[in-house]
Amino acid sequence: MRKILLFIAFLFFAGKIFAQTQYNVVFILSDDHRYDAMGFMNKFKGLKTPNMDMMAAQGAHIRNAFVATALCSPSRASILTGLYPHAHTVVDNQSPVPEDLRFFPEYLKQKGYQTAFLGKWHMGVGGEKKQKGFDYWVSFRGQGIYYNPTLFVNGETKVFKDSAYVTDLLTDYTIEFLDKRNKSKPFFIYLSHKGVHDGFQAARRHKGMYKNLVFEAPPSMFITATDTAKYLDLWKEKGNFESQGGYPVNQNDIPKWVRHQRYSWHGVDFMYHGARTFNDFYPAYLETLMGVDESIGTVISYLKNNNLLKNTVVFYMGDNGFSFGEHGLIDKRHAYEESMRVPLLVYAPSFIQPLTKVDQVIQNVDIAPTILNMAGIAKPVHFQGSSFMPLLKKQALEWRDRAFYEYYWEYDFPQTPSMFAVRTDQYKYIYNYGIWDTNELYDLKADPYEMNNLINKPEHKQRALGFRKEIFNWLDQTGGMQIPLRPLGNQSRSDHIFKGRY
Repeated sequence: MRKILLFIAFLFFAGKIFAQTQYNVVFILSDDHRYDAMGFMNKFKGLKTPNMDMMAAQGAHIRNAFVATALCSPSRASILTGLYPHAHTVVDNQSPVPEDLRFFPEYLKQKGYQTAFLGKWHMGVGGEKKQKGFDYWVSFRGQGIYYNPTLFVNGETKVFKDSAYVTDLLTDYTIEFLDKRNKSKPFFIYLSHKGVHDGFQAARRHKGMYKNLVFEAPPSMFITATDTAKYLDLWKEKGNFESQGGYPVNQNDIPKWVRHQRYSWHGVDFMYHGARTFNDFYPAYLETLMGVDESIGTVISYLKNNNLLKNTVVFYMGDNGFSFGEHGLIDKRHAYEESMRVPLLVYAPSFIQPLTKVDQVIQNVDIAPTILNMAGIAKPVHFQGSSFMPLLKKQALEWRDRAFYEYYWEYDFPQTPSMFAVRTDQYKYIYNYGIWDTNELYDLKADPYEMNNLINKPEHKQRALGFRKEIFNWLDQTGGMQIPLRPLGNQSRSDHIFKGRY
């Protein structure tokens, strides 16, 4: 009898210990937030993001976080599935979600979690219907709008007026879910903001706060410029195309597609087909970001005031980066740093020490296995990412030392080719696929702005060949030796050179 009682006691305490490992998780995602646009990064003078700064100071800053594709739908699908885009096949913003694709919140529900999704879904469906793995649902169609949106709330359509701001509404619904949840169950919240996607519109309280912020043009902004290019007044070394910011420029090996894109929807000389200029583009982006930062603060304050932080982990991440004129480009899609690199912060006072810095390469495919790890759930065998939870605890862990990247040509934005890339702590190799143009190799330590393409240097031949082989080995080993295609509709081309053609 004594042995039986001891065994029962063991099971009871083991159960308590196991239960304590089931952390609540809040995953906050923003749209198009570049990795260095946070106050503590000291990149944009005058930018204030107090809540992101707090997460970095009191939690972990993942300093080398990358996406596998810098585009909304593919990145979001990788976050939800732990798979590279060529594996989940949601390779662009119009690709449907395969019926058999599993999202990691499905595993959380099986483990007893309450799950909520709030915000931008943007994968294969309009956003009206609740998706697999979620109990609570608030979303909108497509990209949504910043002011007076229509939201779909657990099957009910709600139309907002009176200057209702979407970032605030999604935050309010998050707090409502937290208030009404079953307090006896662990929870997972996926708060997916529209901000700071293009069409930037700040909350009224933030409009104009950065109107006097001085835009500092990146050195690479003018390497593709001509004498008739715009914004040459921002360039303090006019006429010197061979050196920028003290860094050498290889004019001979700048890809032609990059030069041509300067005058396109995604280029500084014709941004959004002339609808915007840097004079309003730059401050509007940063002012719109303020609502996202405040949302983070509101959610964390609720967790703190309700004694939930002792068993809750808060993530903040961007779905992809964004260019501010680098290489003469705006937006994302390409494999340059400001596009494929993202902000990633993790705050968990119970096990993450303040000022933790993670320098290992983390990708969006690692989010799903990490959150499952925090719920006490083993990684599904088909996942291609891995849990970086031990790194957050400063534990030794064998980990990858490079990021892989893929982007597939889109009908709507034909100015950017398909491309594959591999990035280490020093080098980046970009294979521009299916286009008569040069590939790219950069030494990121000597050339952080990626202006000196080494692809034609004899001393780097073997290095480039090695990276090219790595890319195709990676694709082969992960089921990516094909380009996923989808049928096109009846739409005509929208690029300004061939607009209206088929």
